[in-house]
Amino acid sequence: MEARDRTRNPKGTPTKASRWPRTDRREQRVYATLRHRQPDLTVVLEDVHDPHNVSAVLRSCDAVGVLDVHLVYIHEELPRRAFARSTSGSAAKWLRTFTHGSVENCYTALRKQGSTILVSALGIERTTLFEIDLTQPVALVFGNEHRGVSAEAVTGADGTFVIPMMGMVQSLNISVACAVTLFEAMRQRQAADAYETQQLDEELYNSIAAEWLKK
Repeated sequence: MEARDRTRNPKGTPTKASRWPRTDRREQRVYATLRHRQPDLTVVLEDVHDPHNVSAVLRSCDAVGVLDVHLVYIHEELPRRAFARSTSGSAAKWLRTFTHGSVENCYTALRKQGSTILVSALGIERTTLFEIDLTQPVALVFGNEHRGVSAEAVTGADGTFVIPMMGMVQSLNISVACAVTLFEAMRQRQAADAYETQQLDEELYNSIAAEWLKK
């Protein structure tokens, strides 16, 4: 039987000290999840204001093994509710988020990591999602629900892409577009065995594991 982390309340009755006690099973889940994290697959959100869209994106990121999400907020307020456990299905706490005050600062940070920056954008000459090699270090940029990505985000990027569609409506909700793109990235990376070996260096792996085991 697994040991449970319990304390006693003032009446002497045992109570669980944490919602998630540190059991062997939970430790194994943490280590297995970290082994699948893809530190070179990054998502960027620019002025995405709806907390439900942001939380849906965070859940997709966690599902495919994204480690880092970069947030650029200039014209909109950061929807802090999206990062609450009750809103994001707790996905936010398993991701590292970085907030930037400008597209330039965000792109500079991404390029220092060796990422190619690709923007999901309609209305300009572009490549389809399924023509892109998503097994390489890449940052995928998604924009505001109504305005899309800014001109600065497009011109500063290394390229743009579009998700091919066959319907009358030629756009997807931002959270859906991000999910489609990320699962295509996962498909490609699975085919390349990127999930079969640990992608995080040992120091970062151990550091994040220690942090996660406290949550």
